[in-house]
Amino acid sequence: MLLFIQLILQHSQFKLPLPPPSGTYMSPLEDRTKVLIAGVCGLTLMLGIARFAYTPLLPLMQTQAGLDANYGAWLASINYFGYLAGALIAASISDMALKDRLYRIGIILAVVTTLAMALTTDWRLWAMARFFAGLSSAAGLLLGSGLILNWLMRHHYRSELGIHFSGLGLGILVSALLVELMSPYFDWQSQWVWLSLLGVALALPAWLWLPPPKNSGFTISGNALDDHPPSQLFLRIFMVAYFCAGAGYVVSATFIVAIIDDMPGLSDSGNFVFLIVGLAATPACILWDRFARHSGSFNALIVASVFQTIGIALPLFSATLWSAITSAILFGATFIGIVSLVLTMAGRYYPSHPSKMMGKMTFSYGIAQIAAPAAIAVTIQSDGNYNQGLYLAAGAMVIGTAILVLLRFIEEKHASPNQLG
Repeated sequence: MLLFIQLILQHSQFKLPLPPPSGTYMSPLEDRTKVLIAGVCGLTLMLGIARFAYTPLLPLMQTQAGLDANYGAWLASINYFGYLAGALIAASISDMALKDRLYRIGIILAVVTTLAMALTTDWRLWAMARFFAGLSSAAGLLLGSGLILNWLMRHHYRSELGIHFSGLGLGILVSALLVELMSPYFDWQSQWVWLSLLGVALALPAWLWLPPPKNSGFTISGNALDDHPPSQLFLRIFMVAYFCAGAGYVVSATFIVAIIDDMPGLSDSGNFVFLIVGLAATPACILWDRFARHSGSFNALIVASVFQTIGIALPLFSATLWSAITSAILFGATFIGIVSLVLTMAGRYYPSHPSKMMGKMTFSYGIAQIAAPAAIAVTIQSDGNYNQGLYLAAGAMVIGTAILVLLRFIEEKHASPNQLG
């Protein structure tokens, strides 16, 4: 896995946006590589495993542990209650040292909650584990991303999170692949145990290679990290758009394996399709970063949203394996790109404390991720399938895309070039 990460780093551009003043110290390439690997490993653990391993294991837990589909959907919502609580915490603190401590607590929680899923069949204890796994996911996504982005900007590297967010796609890929390989030989409990052991291996570089942050509002060359926040109206509208993206994302992210397995003739294809999601997501953020450099962040967001809408809606119109694979590619390549682009933009608005706006945006995203699975839990009881959930997700994406077009128009008229990203 580390070899794969190093290959990504070697083939990515790291040009400085502006050369630092002569005579100033720049951190060695080795330090930058370790910091990025720490971030990738942290996301792979705290989201890819602690969060997304539940998706391919959900059908197994339904058949082997007797987990009802309705309860399975509620567990997903409870996970996002934890995620939302973590987003509120991230948005409320400014002290970088405290963020670093909470991030490291999140690393521990990711391992513990993954193991805890194997140690009980009590739904209430599962719910508790999923809640704290949600807290861990927020720590990895928000605090970790903020710490990485702050370090990059302080050391005059590009303010982009594409490589960092490859850890999320890599985590989905690894989780799906391991479940696919282990399922013929291990039951659902043993698979949670093995995933927790992998989590320990990932926790070591995530913990050891991320340096302590600085509370200073300056780069290493002495330049100020000046914040240039958007207007409150703009931020509120942006949060609505991100809410829609959260509703679109969570349905496929949580239930795609079960959705595919429910299709006629595709009962054994769900986990394979989820693996395709991870495969598409792993390099996607790096590509979206490059696209955004040339077209602008909002244009990249709009394009990603359009393709994600198509990917979500495809299973409603075609039940073939090829349409399922196409849907997985479109979804995997876009949902993570949207998250990466939005959080990178938030960091550029608040370079001194990137987690500030990241937490606010993720609060909006998180509310959708609570509401949508809960709504699906109700529709599953009445309809017996996930079609209503897919209609909900696709509809939310259409609305969100329209709002992004409006925001792009507002940006062009009122925002500074720096904000246009």
